[in-house]
Amino acid sequence: MKVILLKDVKGSGKAGDIVKVSDGYARNMLIPKGLAKEATQGNIKTLEKQKEKMAEKFAADKQAAEELAARMAEITVDIVTKGGEGGRLFGSVTSKDIADALKEQHGIEVDKKKVVLDAPIKETGVKEVTVKLFQEVSAKLKVNVSI
Repeated sequence: MKVILLKDVKGSGKAGDIVKVSDGYARNMLIPKGLAKEATQGNIKTLEKQKEKMAEKFAADKQAAEELAARMAEITVDIVTKGGEGGRLFGSVTSKDIADALKEQHGIEVDKKKVVLDAPIKETGVKEVTVKLFQEVSAKLKVNVSI
């Protein structure tokens, strides 16, 4: 029997796949648990329409992320913190600090987990930080740390 998987099923396939499984497995396991539905012509057409909508949404989201990346490449985030002599900071500047300053100064809201830092910033100066915005789309952001 051919079924359309609604969720990932180990050993059978991923959500959205059309797979052939035994009749008993489909009727007794997959369909009653809501993991699959029978692959009729109507269900296959519905699946194709859903995939088209998802592809359009993905393309629109990626386009918006690329525009935001271009905008972020031109801005600089200023962070003022406490520090000592020689440009060393008391503490450090973390990804949360950068995300908060970006929202406060430029109105761009980014999750702190998307800000990529190899290590927390512990010195003053201008640093370039990578921000992951979407799949395969990342932006370079300048962060000016001063005392």
